[in-house]
Amino acid sequence: MLLTLTTTHQPATDLGFLLHKNPGRVHEAPLSFGRAVLFYPELSESRSTFAMLLDIDPVALVRGKGRGSQGLFDQYVSDRPYVASSFLSVAIAKTLRNALNGSSKERPDLAAKAIPLSARVLPLPVRGAEDLVERLFKPLGYNVEIESIPLDAKLSYLGDGWDVSPYVCLNLSGTVKLSELLSHLYVLIPVLDKQKHYFVDRNELEKLVAKGESWLGGHPEKELIANRYLRFKRSWTREVLARLAFDEAIAEEAASELSVSSSGYGSGEGHAGGEDTGEPREARKDAAEEALERPIRLHELRLETVAEKLKELGARRVVDLGCGSGKLLKRLLAEMQFSEIVGIDVSSGSLENAARRLRLDTMPGKQRARIRILQGALTYRDRRIEGYDAAALVEVIEHLDSDRLSALERALFEFARPEHVIVTTPNREYNAKFEGMAPGQLRHADHRFEWTRQEFAKWAEPVAERFGYQVELSGIGDSDEEFGAPSQMAVFARVG
Repeated sequence: MLLTLTTTHQPATDLGFLLHKNPGRVHEAPLSFGRAVLFYPELSESRSTFAMLLDIDPVALVRGKGRGSQGLFDQYVSDRPYVASSFLSVAIAKTLRNALNGSSKERPDLAAKAIPLSARVLPLPVRGAEDLVERLFKPLGYNVEIESIPLDAKLSYLGDGWDVSPYVCLNLSGTVKLSELLSHLYVLIPVLDKQKHYFVDRNELEKLVAKGESWLGGHPEKELIANRYLRFKRSWTREVLARLAFDEAIAEEAASELSVSSSGYGSGEGHAGGEDTGEPREARKDAAEEALERPIRLHELRLETVAEKLKELGARRVVDLGCGSGKLLKRLLAEMQFSEIVGIDVSSGSLENAARRLRLDTMPGKQRARIRILQGALTYRDRRIEGYDAAALVEVIEHLDSDRLSALERALFEFARPEHVIVTTPNREYNAKFEGMAPGQLRHADHRFEWTRQEFAKWAEPVAERFGYQVELSGIGDSDEEFGAPSQMAVFARVG
């Protein structure tokens, strides 16, 4: 994916001061999903061009940053590593932060001035009306040129059909501040693509208000922009429009509408006109496992057992690691004993689903203050989850490669160090009782392993000893004399 910025303002070499990037060398910036290579293919007093080449690691998107860690997607074949998307917006924010904010130590007067600028983005996915690009960029004063990028028939599964390609090369030109151009690209590229690789929470609302403060309120397509940027969270769209409204009366009317609105996740209005609701693709795999276990109510039984155990332990501040679609979170929220509940998952799609399940968008303020859902990987230290009374990992560890378990152990038991840790995982021995399962088959397509009872004890007991915990092992579900219970649980209690 390539982004270029060109100016004919003289001296054009001042572009380097505006971007805070020395034209004399190639810059490389590591990103969680790959790297950005920044350089100047053209540099003269009369015309200078800056380029950002985004190199996204397709394997890391699925497997995660380190071998065996969880990734952002569950399929290797997608267009995400090769197109301008929310990954580009993140790269702009991380590598061109000062330029995006309109600051320049050496040329502050130039940073505040509209100059001749052009931008080229390719390939850019555009999903929506045929004139969507013009509707978004022309009202901002740009000359817009679009070059269609034909889709090879062999790769048609990446597009919208056999004959239609959603990919274009976008060329913009106009007289504008560099910070404004970058802000427009930052906001509108994910709007055109209609996808984001990360969970959309209230931080995204604040980002949209900050980046759109000077232009979004007066844009004729402001509602469409806010709605798509915020993944069709209607009440958030109304809040943004109220805060950006130029007319005080309009702001009051919008705020009033927001206060009485019942739309949102819980109402089934999280999307409009048949738009994508953000349902995670991994749900298909989860459904297969749940169907296998449904005759013995194992899925519900696990959640009931963990929730009751947390109550029994007296925990008040609880974190659900690998919270998925929020089923345990919903049970915990119904119990007033739990004053602070945090769910963490690496998948933005799962977090979207959890937010819908919990109806966070319309939840009363007092209840909403008790719960947060956050995006994060479980194999890296995360200070946001340190010091809690209890942590739960319900059917999580088997999704990690065994050589990444040590990273999870340190992140959880050494750094987060809750008073109690509850871990559940399938009992492989019991698989012999599931009808239709072939010998050696695992219950879920994404499971890296499933342990026997002996193997689970062989993992849990040394972990407890190494990090200063005691551990108690038990089964979940009716126990078979030969194969044991279908699921197994370890409850770790911190010593001292």
